[in-house]
Amino acid sequence: MAVMTAPQRLDRAELLGRLAARRTWDLAVVGGGATGLGVALDAAARGFSVVLLEAEDFAKGTSSRATKLVHGGVRYLAQGNVALVREALAERSTLLANAPHLAQRLPFVVPTFRRWEQPFYGIGLKLYDALAGARGLGPTEWLSARRTAELLPTVMRAGLAGGVRYWDGQFDDARLAVALARTAAARGALVLNHVAVTGLMRAGGKVLGVIVTDAESGRRHEVAARCVINAAGVWVDALRDMDRDPGAPARAPMVAPSQGVHLVVDRAFLAGTHALMVPKTSDGRVLFAVPWLGKTILGTTDTPRDDLALEPQAFTAEVDFILGEAKRYLARAPARADVRSVWVGLRPLVRPPSDERADGEGNGSARADTKALSREHTVVVGRSGLVTVTGGKWTTYRSMAEDVLERAMARGLLPERPGGATVRLPLVGAAAGRPLAEPPGEHGYGSEAEALRALPGAGRWLWRDAESGSGGLSEAMVRFAARHEMARTVEDVLARRCRLLFLDAREAARQAAPVAELLAEELGRAVDPGPFIALAERYAIVP
Repeated sequence: MAVMTAPQRLDRAELLGRLAARRTWDLAVVGGGATGLGVALDAAARGFSVVLLEAEDFAKGTSSRATKLVHGGVRYLAQGNVALVREALAERSTLLANAPHLAQRLPFVVPTFRRWEQPFYGIGLKLYDALAGARGLGPTEWLSARRTAELLPTVMRAGLAGGVRYWDGQFDDARLAVALARTAAARGALVLNHVAVTGLMRAGGKVLGVIVTDAESGRRHEVAARCVINAAGVWVDALRDMDRDPGAPARAPMVAPSQGVHLVVDRAFLAGTHALMVPKTSDGRVLFAVPWLGKTILGTTDTPRDDLALEPQAFTAEVDFILGEAKRYLARAPARADVRSVWVGLRPLVRPPSDERADGEGNGSARADTKALSREHTVVVGRSGLVTVTGGKWTTYRSMAEDVLERAMARGLLPERPGGATVRLPLVGAAAGRPLAEPPGEHGYGSEAEALRALPGAGRWLWRDAESGSGGLSEAMVRFAARHEMARTVEDVLARRCRLLFLDAREAARQAAPVAELLAEELGRAVDPGPFIALAERYAIVP
């Protein structure tokens, strides 16, 4: 029997008190997505004093809108980027070991319809296995047409010649982000959501800290820090632009955003336990159909954008593309009426600015085709000492964090301390390096599941996924989110502690009022469900 892990209670008033009381931090991290949280955890594990500040909620932006894959990047292998693939495969293994309750291996099948496709893709995926080495999750196999149809029961049968099966990883991105935040807090970091950085403290051309405003109270704080890390994802340029003298011209942007759209449909459209991967769509992209939390994710796209909306919307052509490609590979293709949620993430594709020192790779321009821009992360250390990191992907968040701290130490912004602290650092909820059996509806709690069930309302369900039985939201989960996971709004709960907004937007809207009542009880203040209902209605609209 698993030993119950007592979760740390995170009281916002106490956290804000710590923010006001401390004079100078070693490190102030701006941005609570994958990269910022990874930096905060690594720095705290090395013994630095760390404060992380997120304007919205952890993983509110791109970091909650991934395709839910922990992968080495098969498409990067096709592009010849072997070094990136090898690094990502190593990090895939580390992530699965450190968060087995949130990340697991997943089998993929590439169906083939032409004779040359099976050996072509199979050999490439065998090379993928070879690069993974002992960290591999399972061997690549050539499949007959019959076996392919057994593993993908809803695949298009007409013309099916066979297939290739390979293994990669899958995870819950937003819950992983919350686990990173809580693990960093357990290591001594001060981690705050809904606190916006509104300016930089500067003197003599150097950045000395940040100016922040608490979104709930409106209270302003000056937070002094020896080193400031700009990890705001696609929004890093806004902070970089604060790092200039009055009257100086605006800085050239280093991020060219690219939009990735995902559609969620019922699990029946992809029956079975295997994901489907299309390595080359009609326009040369990669498309996935992935089973996730009782539903099926279809995606994604790669469309340049000029704006940086907090809630970007899908374009009609992107929805047409995904549904059209699904129709080519699924015997029963979903239509617009079958889509339960539409969500969009912005990738921070990078071109390092020429007027600053960059450590990383980048090419192209902000107006270029985003497929030509760098998928690798880039670290830029400005003349002021502001350290900006952007790019990369979830799988390599940990190695990105190590790189950021190494660059900061190399520039004398932080004292030298050895790395490797997070290689074998289990995240909160991990139990003895392996996942625990999860009762239906209780996803991602791991060793904290017993503590969840000890809360009031553990047996009172607000929502259960009738189709799969794997999804759910109990009253206790809302209480757990408020007490231990720093949830402050209905959206925090229904979008990122429970993933209902991403699974079924209309159902999420129906649950807004009861969640608001429970949150109000836990937080001791009124909670308005209205803003979330309006947001959920947008996720339910299929362009």
